[in-house]
Amino acid sequence: MVPTIRVRFAPSPTGLLHIGNARTALFNFLFAKHHGGVFVLRIEDTDLDRSDNTLVDQMIKDLRWLGLNWEEGPDKGGPYGPYRQSERLEIYKNFADRLLKENKIYKCFCSPEDLEKLRQQQIQRKEMPRYDGRCRRLTQEEIIKKEREGYRPSLRFRVDRGRISFEDLIHGKMNFDAEGIGDFIIVRSDGIAAYNFACVIDDHLMNITHVIRGEDHLSNTPRQILLYKAFGWSLPQFAHHPLILGSDRTPLSKRHGATAVAQYREEGFLPEALLNYLLILGWTNPSGEEVIPIEKMIKEFSISSLSRNAPSHSIKKLEWLNSIYIRRKKDDELSILLKPYLEKAGLHHVDQNYLRTISDSIKENLVKLSQIEDYLGVFFDEKFYFSDEAKEILLKEKNQKIIQIVLETLESIPEINEEDWPSIINQFQDRTGVNRKELLIPIRAGITGIIQGPQLVKILQILGRERIIKRLKKALELI
Repeated sequence: MVPTIRVRFAPSPTGLLHIGNARTALFNFLFAKHHGGVFVLRIEDTDLDRSDNTLVDQMIKDLRWLGLNWEEGPDKGGPYGPYRQSERLEIYKNFADRLLKENKIYKCFCSPEDLEKLRQQQIQRKEMPRYDGRCRRLTQEEIIKKEREGYRPSLRFRVDRGRISFEDLIHGKMNFDAEGIGDFIIVRSDGIAAYNFACVIDDHLMNITHVIRGEDHLSNTPRQILLYKAFGWSLPQFAHHPLILGSDRTPLSKRHGATAVAQYREEGFLPEALLNYLLILGWTNPSGEEVIPIEKMIKEFSISSLSRNAPSHSIKKLEWLNSIYIRRKKDDELSILLKPYLEKAGLHHVDQNYLRTISDSIKENLVKLSQIEDYLGVFFDEKFYFSDEAKEILLKEKNQKIIQIVLETLESIPEINEEDWPSIINQFQDRTGVNRKELLIPIRAGITGIIQGPQLVKILQILGRERIIKRLKKALELI
């Protein structure tokens, strides 16, 4: 019987959820869903000094916003919990005691200062920095003496010579020389399990079948394989995907712009656009399509199709995708998404029908939702003002005459329906005697206060005769 595929996303709550980590979560989610498996969320918070519960809450919020829902996790529970490593310390202690009894680990009393001195000496000798095993040779009497003197040991795993090999689902056959690894710490001197130790125990006890993570963990894998073998456990399958780089091919960081999922959310990127973008960074859809709904992602995703080359972050690509997803939103849904940005600008209690109408007119102009703030003056009188560019256009003598004629024309028409505006624009052109472009530029500047935006006829239909007349009079007052 083929075992149920089980994967996990295991972030450390030491910062906001990075888009690189979100990409790892996405790959795990898609792999699980594609194979009808289970997606597990585990919080690796054994770094008690740096871990923050508020960051755990934010990570869960960000993952839910993205739609990467899990079957088991700290908020849901499950058969293999608890799902926070800080709540599993006794489990790690019991397994460490087992290895200590089997003489597969030993107590190390080296201080951080001792280890740094050793590292510098090895670098000077042009040797690979690694622990030299000095505490491995301590006698039982020396260990007892150290402990009586108050020294608190860490626990190190005994690494014997040999080759460590495994088949990576992305990179193929991987080989490591155990001698280059050195005896590594599995439990720190404060009694807290180190990452590699806790990770192996959790993955085994939670029946994780596939470990899908970034290439930055590739060097951890041989250490973890040694631990699996020390316990006599079967290995999961490993897949290490390349990390996202900045446009300059250096590791993606804040200097390249926003890196946290929460930042993209605040700026007005849609979750489906961000997921779509993160997927096609290093993965090519067999159909060649780049705009891929989540259902199709699940159906067509495969680990073997991931590129071995590190992708470069492209904000332009993300913005392009986001603009497509915005345009595909129904007006009702888009109006709900835009409402928080209006409230942020002080526009509370906006009529929902009016906001729906605005959404329809503005969706073609938005790359991200927050850009609605650039157009508030167009649709809300309390936010209306003339930009410097609009003033420059309106102060030209020929444009003053156009505005005056347009105003007089509108005042001569007692009532205007929405469907009348195209013919009324034709009247403006007939009465001014200018071409279409020369006509519409000053009208847009006078009515919207800006020089670019949604289709002018849509704006005219939304604002209506009375509001347009008031704004044109304000435009003439500039002169």
